[in-house]
Amino acid sequence: MKKLLLLMLVFAFVNPAFSQLDRSKLPAPVPASEIKIANYESFELKNGLKVFVIENRKMPRVSFNLVLDVDPLIEAANSGYVSAAGELLRTGTKKRTKDQLDKEIDLLGATLNTSATSIFASGLERNKEKLMEIISDIILNSVFKQEELDKIKKQMLSALATSKDDPSTISQRIRQAIMYGKDHPFGELESEETVKNFTLEMCQNYFEIYFRPNVAYLAIVGDINKTKAKQLVEKYLGKWEKKDVPKKVYTTPKAPLVNKVSLVDRSNSVQSVIALGYPVELQIGTEDAIKASVVNLILGGSATGRLFMNLRESKAYTYGAYSSMNPDRLIGSFTASTQVRTSVTDSAITEIISEMKKIRNEKVSDDELQKAKNLLSGSFVRSLESPETIARFAINTARYNLPKDYYKNYLKNLNALTADDILATAKKYIKPNNLHVIVVGNGDEIAKNISRFSINNKVEYYDPNGNLYDPTAKKIPAGVTAKTVLDKYVDEIGGRENILKVQDKTTIMTGTVQGINITVSIKQKAPNKLYQVLDAGVFQQTTVFNGTQGYTEGMGQRTEITAEQLEDMKDNSLHSMLNYEERGIKYELTGMETINGKDAYKITFTTSSGKKSTGYYAVDSGLLIRTSGSISTPQGSFNQTVDMDDYREVQGVKYPFKINQNMGPQAIELTVKSYEINTGIPDSVFEIK
Repeated sequence: MKKLLLLMLVFAFVNPAFSQLDRSKLPAPVPASEIKIANYESFELKNGLKVFVIENRKMPRVSFNLVLDVDPLIEAANSGYVSAAGELLRTGTKKRTKDQLDKEIDLLGATLNTSATSIFASGLERNKEKLMEIISDIILNSVFKQEELDKIKKQMLSALATSKDDPSTISQRIRQAIMYGKDHPFGELESEETVKNFTLEMCQNYFEIYFRPNVAYLAIVGDINKTKAKQLVEKYLGKWEKKDVPKKVYTTPKAPLVNKVSLVDRSNSVQSVIALGYPVELQIGTEDAIKASVVNLILGGSATGRLFMNLRESKAYTYGAYSSMNPDRLIGSFTASTQVRTSVTDSAITEIISEMKKIRNEKVSDDELQKAKNLLSGSFVRSLESPETIARFAINTARYNLPKDYYKNYLKNLNALTADDILATAKKYIKPNNLHVIVVGNGDEIAKNISRFSINNKVEYYDPNGNLYDPTAKKIPAGVTAKTVLDKYVDEIGGRENILKVQDKTTIMTGTVQGINITVSIKQKAPNKLYQVLDAGVFQQTTVFNGTQGYTEGMGQRTEITAEQLEDMKDNSLHSMLNYEERGIKYELTGMETINGKDAYKITFTTSSGKKSTGYYAVDSGLLIRTSGSISTPQGSFNQTVDMDDYREVQGVKYPFKINQNMGPQAIELTVKSYEINTGIPDSVFEIK
């Protein structure tokens, strides 16, 4: 009885406290506890190899993780050879065949994987020296064999064949090509052609040039101390020769100036795979990287994110909808993605864009912010249970030049974030008006509806290899070639003799841009000099090009014309239609399209530097009615389209008197007031002052 009475007294004391708890509210956040991250020791060999040792005696195992810090490469027509080189590392050395290597690894109860930028191996502590010897054999004595490359190529081609029928894989590939551009290493795509192109020699050259200790980091984790680790590394990798490794610099991809819609048409699809994204300049390990991870988690980084709750729980459009915000030293990315039934494709896109606008226009709630912090904190703390996490932290700190206490202070910095911080970060990195809207689905059913997300109601069509094409292209008649089309154009505008008589030309045009009247005056002189003035009343811009150099001046600022722009000017001279071969420009008849109601031949021009542009020549008249090409600006690259109409003869040569120019979000309608030919424009007009 005494025990029962005591128990009742205990409940009498605790019941009032329990009755006062409000379980509908989250507990008040407490300051983040200091994270204790296991220490690591480091040393560097004479050849530049940086080594980090994380001692952990809980398990009798040791792992070796070698990472190369090399810039990604442009593989162009040989895309795939770099990854193949990484696979070839695992196929044999001067001392071991692939079968012998596989057998030894199995007998050791170990694992060993290679890639173009890494080697990872793990095994029992008692076998650590044998494992280190195998790693060194691969690095110092690799032998690349054609028969092994043939096997790898066969596997790559098989994977490509499978991916052709997988909408998700197609979406991922197209997203790369569109967001980064196929002239960027992140935008290159492997194809059957590129895989067949690359050779064993290319793979060997990659290994010889880039697999060097002075750009390598080695993390050793497990039942081993620094002294023993140093003995092992010096013994087996001390003879690894260092060499200068090339650095690569690439143009930074930009988000589009306005939303662009791209479609991969799969007529049999009953679902649409949707991806909205753009490149993001977000560096690994920065303060913004932590903030952006919170923004992304709230928006769509998990099954508790707004995208998931909206598109699945509220609208029942999909089984899941997510977003990602990935930092990178070269260029990061943002993507929101989902798969929905065809009939709600445009509705799903609307909801994604709506959620993006909401998170950058309204503060997140304290409850939502705290849940995101808790989720990220829990994930971070759990990751510390793995010794490999500490190895990754050590390499990242050195590789990305992070503060020494970056990871130690992670939770403190995360916990300090406020709703104002999240709003400011969302405004900076979430761009609902600068999206690549990419859809893989049934074009007949969705193209019209998704076109409204583009400012000009245009949908660009891509094949699964990231090649742009026109679905309305017509069949080219027999006997018609690029040369016959261009020859007809020259004849129709006046003939070679009359064109060459034009040594200078002054063009005066007027038009309206966003309600502002403008006048454009262009003076040209053979061979390729240019003086242009755009007068908008309150604003005036002057461009001068003397044939070799030039500048643009306006609003009190002067900008020198870039090398790429200079080449464009050289290729747009008075007589440019007569000397493509002399200037190293290749041209190809690539189809027929309907332009403004007229059938036109499509000719693709490629400069010696690889830049492409397109000309459209009316089938009936032979006249040039449209040009299209990429323009580079400080805000990024975008397409410029110029339509020409109302050709009239001026001193023996026909010129267009109506010119409509679309450049990003700007559309300009120009009317030519006059062409003045051979007035004797002096060279002083084109002087660079």
